[in-house]
Amino acid sequence: MSETPAPLERRGTDFPNSDLPDRDSLRSDRLRPHAEEVYAAELAALASVDDKPRPPHWLLSPWAVVTYLMGGTLADGTQISGKYIGSRRLMEVAVATLATDRALLLLGVPGTAKSWVSEHLAAAISGRSTLLVQGTSGTPEEAIRYGWNYARLLAEGPSLDALVPSPVMTAMQQGRLARIEELTRIPSEVQDALITILSEKTLPIPELGREVDAVKGFNVIATANDRDRGVNELSSALRRRFNTVVLPLPADIEDEVRIVHSRVTELADTLELPLVASAEDEIRRVVTVFRELRAGVTADGRATVKSPSATLSAAEAISVVTSGLALAAHFGTGILQPGDVAASLVGAVVKDPVSDRVAWTEYLEIVARQRSGWADFYHACREVS
Repeated sequence: MSETPAPLERRGTDFPNSDLPDRDSLRSDRLRPHAEEVYAAELAALASVDDKPRPPHWLLSPWAVVTYLMGGTLADGTQISGKYIGSRRLMEVAVATLATDRALLLLGVPGTAKSWVSEHLAAAISGRSTLLVQGTSGTPEEAIRYGWNYARLLAEGPSLDALVPSPVMTAMQQGRLARIEELTRIPSEVQDALITILSEKTLPIPELGREVDAVKGFNVIATANDRDRGVNELSSALRRRFNTVVLPLPADIEDEVRIVHSRVTELADTLELPLVASAEDEIRRVVTVFRELRAGVTADGRATVKSPSATLSAAEAISVVTSGLALAAHFGTGILQPGDVAASLVGAVVKDPVSDRVAWTEYLEIVARQRSGWADFYHACREVS
């Protein structure tokens, strides 16, 4: 009989105990901390100077929430970083909606910062962004209402101890915001579980003959993808209970460059990648390519090009540049080169191997090949295409 292997941390040379991080260091070394943790200092600074009226159970006033999202300088000189680069009025409408009894639906194409805004709204208003339901085609009704601990249910019958609250129920009980991502991915019959919650602000538990009433401060932020509108469209009854705010793609190239540069800087810091000095040049080039392919015309209006099936949003540009930084840092010269972003860029554009490849090849030959200063980029993209 073979010996039972020792626990992982006791296996000698492969995983010596001295090299294993303890639980505390793992907590502080997480890949992606929540917004309320990353920006705790900014939230505290805003709370300390915020003397404006706050809705019940809100940690900040609507004015302070919008300042947290858009950035600014407080009276004491504290700098608040901008989380959303775009229309301030859109954020004011979103925050004002949450201060009423209407739920908020953030609608837009992929990569327009819907989830990002949702997370930061929940962090600033409730101090907790983790009451989250991720919408998929397999999301059950229990994810929105409640479930059961079946071992206790079988042993004891229906009881409060056997009940497992959903994030939405927890938000109702605590007067917080619940987040529902990709609402239109959820089956229609599951979506409709929200109707009673949003209209009556109560969640019946017929098995126990009781109900959970929402505490003041409760509301729901949902996100939905324009491209998925036909998957599981919202019923008219449910849509009426949401105020819809459409988040557009950046209208200005400078805004889009700022968005990508800001997020790439944050990701490079988190992933411990060196932020190479030339990153801004390549960021601008990637953003230019994406904007021209999205619009179907070059920035100067002199040439039309085919648009691929991919969305080519700022989120895709962030991914392309971050991958390029990793290549430059670990396999390149340490300076971001066109060749470092070419492979990821081609992968982002060519989703359909037939039609998208035709559009991409046409762009390279008609636009990139002729553009001054783009020769290295053209050859790098041709090589990986």
